[in-house]
Amino acid sequence: MPKQTLLVRTSLFTIHSLDPESDIPSSVLSSPLFFLGKTEEELSIVVPEYVEVSSLDSDEGWRALELLGPLHLSMVGIMAQIGKVLASAKVAIFVVSTFDTDFFLVKNNKLEDAVAALEAAGYFINRE
Repeated sequence: MPKQTLLVRTSLFTIHSLDPESDIPSSVLSSPLFFLGKTEEELSIVVPEYVEVSSLDSDEGWRALELLGPLHLSMVGIMAQIGKVLASAKVAIFVVSTFDTDFFLVKNNKLEDAVAALEAAGYFINRE
C-alpha cells in the first residue's frame, strides 16, 4: 500500500478538559474545526487556539497533521504505522478522528521533527 499524504495545518490548537456535565460553549460549535470527546470523568474539547473556552485545564501549542482522506473504515494499521514513526522520533501525539480521516496533533516545537520523520518514512507532507 502506498504511503499517505498528511496536511500540516497552520493553526495552533488547544486541548481543553472540562467537567463532563459542562455545556459545550457556543464558541466551540461555531468554530470551523473542533473535536469533542466525553467520558463519565471528563469532556475534552480540541479547538483552534483563538477559540475562547473556560476549562478546568488546558494544553496549548498543538499543530495538526491531517491525514488526507477519505479513508475507508475497513483500512487497517494506518494510525499505528504513523504513530510508530512519530514515537521513534520521540514526538508525542494526541489523535482525533472523523468518519473520513485522522488528525495527529503534535506540539508546535516538535512539528519539524515529526515532518522530517514522516518524510524519511515515505509519507508525503503538504503545507497549507
